[in-house]
Amino acid sequence: MRIARFSTDDGMSFGVIEEDSVAAIAAHPFGDLRFTGERFALADVRLLAPILPSKVIGIGKNYAEHAREMGGEPPEEPVVFSKPSTTVIGPGETVAYPEKLSQRVDYEGELAVVIGRMCREVPAARAAEVILGYTCGNDVTARDLQQRDGQWTRAKGFDTFCPLGPWIETSADPADLAITTMVNGEVRQDARTSLLIHDIPTLIEYVSQVMTLLPGDVILTGTPAGVGPLEIDDEVSVTIESIGTLTNRVVSRE
Repeated sequence: MRIARFSTDDGMSFGVIEEDSVAAIAAHPFGDLRFTGERFALADVRLLAPILPSKVIGIGKNYAEHAREMGGEPPEEPVVFSKPSTTVIGPGETVAYPEKLSQRVDYEGELAVVIGRMCREVPAARAAEVILGYTCGNDVTARDLQQRDGQWTRAKGFDTFCPLGPWIETSADPADLAITTMVNGEVRQDARTSLLIHDIPTLIEYVSQVMTLLPGDVILTGTPAGVGPLEIDDEVSVTIESIGTLTNRVVSRE
């Protein structure tokens, strides 16, 4: 099932995508879904970020080849960081390049996990119970600031630096999905989620030992090798098998 957040002339709603239409649901997508009876042609709605999380938790260096391209060996434990909720944008929205502060902004295509209920200290064996579904993510990073600061908050925390979408896929098996990032139609990243060093159950157990996860919170599971710079007017697309494609264009923030 594909759960979308969308807008029409009458406002914003959540809905379930069924072929070329979207069936609106009441309230939020957590728990039992209650349909309102309204249905819209998919072509007539604007897809938004599928969820507005209270927090976005990122995992660094979770593909071995990416860890090496960043100048290190794969970490023994997950490397955890966070992005503010204000970084989140949806499909078709623009990534704002902060030219006055950074001279290198990179794409990082990732599989994103959407949490379905409040939880803490979740054993890996029960991680599936707290997952609503999966979406595409782009952990946009000001690489020069990341290297200069020695920690990642500023580099990954700019407004618009966390595109998510186009929807939440609830039935995908995340164990071995193809993930591809393209810039202006050229493949830059091409990997499979089976190459994750720390798998999704492990990540949920690890993160939930530290903090309570709330419905809608997002865990970015890490990016594969092939990260690189974006330029103004670039179009970047993250495609994940069985989920969909998230596309955004880069504009100047100034």
